[in-house]
Amino acid sequence: ATADAVRARLAEILPTLPRDIKTAVIGDQSVFIKSSIHNIQSHLVEGALFASFIIFVFLASLRTTLIAAVAIPTSIISTFALMAAMHFTLNQITMLALTLMVGIVIDDAIIVLENIFRFIEEKGMTPFQAAIAGTREIGLAVMATTLSLLAVFLPVGFMGGIVGRFMSSFGFTSAFAIAVSLLVSFTMTPMLTSRFIKPGGHAANKKSSKDSRFFQAIDHFYTKLLVWSMGHRKTVVAICGLVILSIVPLFMVVGKNFLPNDDQSQFQVLLRTPEGTTLAATTSVAERVARDLRALPGVEHTLMTDGGGADKSVNNASIFVKLVDIDKREGSQSDLMVQARRLLKQLPPDIHAGAELVSGIGGNQSNAEVQYIVKGPDLNKLTDYSEQLLAKMKNIPDLVDTDSSARAGKPEVRVEIDRRRASDLGVRVSDIAEALNTLVAGQVASTYNTGDDQYDVRVRATGEFRASLDGLRRMTVPSSKAGVVGLDELVHLKTSSGPADIMRLNRQRQVTLMANIVTGGSQTAVLSKINDAAAELHMDPGYGTGLSGTSKELGRTGYYFIMAFSLTFIFMYIVLAAQFESFIHPLTILLTLPLSIPFGIVSLFIAHQTVNIFTGLGLLLLFGIVKKNAILQIDHTNGLRAAGMPRYEAIIQANRDRLRPILMTTMALVAGMLPLVVSNGVGSATNRSIGVLVVGGQSLCLLLTLLAVPVFYSLFEDLGEWRGWGRFAGWRLKLPWRREPQERPEPVGAGSFLRLGPDGAERNNLI
Repeated sequence: ATADAVRARLAEILPTLPRDIKTAVIGDQSVFIKSSIHNIQSHLVEGALFASFIIFVFLASLRTTLIAAVAIPTSIISTFALMAAMHFTLNQITMLALTLMVGIVIDDAIIVLENIFRFIEEKGMTPFQAAIAGTREIGLAVMATTLSLLAVFLPVGFMGGIVGRFMSSFGFTSAFAIAVSLLVSFTMTPMLTSRFIKPGGHAANKKSSKDSRFFQAIDHFYTKLLVWSMGHRKTVVAICGLVILSIVPLFMVVGKNFLPNDDQSQFQVLLRTPEGTTLAATTSVAERVARDLRALPGVEHTLMTDGGGADKSVNNASIFVKLVDIDKREGSQSDLMVQARRLLKQLPPDIHAGAELVSGIGGNQSNAEVQYIVKGPDLNKLTDYSEQLLAKMKNIPDLVDTDSSARAGKPEVRVEIDRRRASDLGVRVSDIAEALNTLVAGQVASTYNTGDDQYDVRVRATGEFRASLDGLRRMTVPSSKAGVVGLDELVHLKTSSGPADIMRLNRQRQVTLMANIVTGGSQTAVLSKINDAAAELHMDPGYGTGLSGTSKELGRTGYYFIMAFSLTFIFMYIVLAAQFESFIHPLTILLTLPLSIPFGIVSLFIAHQTVNIFTGLGLLLLFGIVKKNAILQIDHTNGLRAAGMPRYEAIIQANRDRLRPILMTTMALVAGMLPLVVSNGVGSATNRSIGVLVVGGQSLCLLLTLLAVPVFYSLFEDLGEWRGWGRFAGWRLKLPWRREPQERPEPVGAGSFLRLGPDGAERNNLI
């Protein structure tokens, strides 16, 4: 809105300017904001349509598909009210959260709707009766999955550091959408089902939706694997153990960065000429480089600025390079930055130049991706250590644009006062200092008024006398004895060189080493190599190293994510223990979470993505999805056992019953995130990094978790039946409202279960 208002005001100002004045908007961040928001809005709508299509494939009913699909806009739009109450804006982070929630908010509606649909088809109930009975049966499981999902995202809302400043809105927005989806699934979904589904539309003589060839083939294949897994539990446990152990080597192989590199159609080139170079000379070099950059294909325009850095040094220049839109050029932003670095290598060796991203999170000196600090008391030793470490950094393959803030060689003139002679001539030291200050910096002598404006009149020496030793020597100083005395009679002038600036951190002198990382490089791996190189220097006591900028935030982010993961596991265990009234069943569910991590990392590796703060959020989302499937399996197993069914039969039956809603919710989530995975517009790197991990991780680990949950369940049940363990661990909570097996088993549903033995052979007829 601000950028639009500025453009509107510029349009009003332009007609009043002289004809020889031209204006142009060089940089406008709102263009990137609008493009990324537009793209993610498209992903939101496309994901909702894809998720709804998955429901239609499984239920083969347009009415039920519409009932479930209504949950998406209802939950998303209701979330806007809670976002407004928290003063959140619609930005790339909150819109990404809403896009990811498309596959989540529809899950509760799918689970409730599928269970109601099953009651209509298998038990012959009317839609009104099925809506009540089906929602009642699945209600506790849906509530447990939703509350445990809230336990995943709420800790993200309380993350600290810079990453917490914008990740908190992600966590709270996701939590709001999930909470609203629970309310929708318990109210609107059953109501619409009871009113919208035609009574008798699924009579007993009609074919069930589960009898389709598509689902029958999946069900038959899964039943065979499930029976085999229950007969080979040790093998399944061994496979799960190997998968979990693979997390460490896989995590070491994949790259780790703070942020994904989004193509924002812009970057900047930083130039530094030798110390003592005049502004005119620096301008000449920078203009020549800018002209060469404009010749690159895909460059729209450049903006060169001299002496505009934090230190206002005249030998520094920056060139802002604006590229054409991403859909109008062939090369990516990274490719053009590589071409720019090739041009910069043609400059003389004494001119330092590098290309870097225009990042929103910078450090002390620049937006360099790697910023490493060397600190200590003595400036000479500090400079020596930093030069040695900089030489080692230049040998690291993944680093480019290496530079140091220690810039010696700045020409200076040292004025040494002959105090005895000055005293004899009646000249005070303060008079000499004031005279030099007037000569070089100038002194306000008067003011000049014109109209309503007032200007200072500053007196100082002209440029030819300020820039030479002869001019200094010809300066005069007031004397109490001789009237005025020449400066050359009082001081000794010596030319030398010194540091361009002396920077401090926590009152200690420090030098910052900066570098950028090549495309596909790992920031964590590079920092580890720099730490090893710094250890080889064997610095004296009092000297140390540290991180700054995004390098420092990368370490903090790891700590905050570990805290978020820990709180997530604790909160999920509390919720699940209350839901299942057991200490053991939550462990069965939580054991499936590590199974998803290796598959997510493998997906990143295949797609050439790195681990960053957004993939960390994707991992949390992956935990929530895997855990939701396990809750559905175990809750239904307990329900069948409470109805009097033997444990083995209950495990097989429950997992077969829950196969369809699990496949529906999983495929709906994957379909909802497919636009993020295949996106290639503005902001696509951020969207792709989180989408690849969730889609790939959930798709690859689905079969293993579907088989591992019943195996873990049966093993913990065997352990709980051991008298010594039961006494030691108190594995089952004896609560007054706990469901106990009834004396008379209730029928599960005609034609819904095939009793199979551990060897896979048919034990009895259909019941």
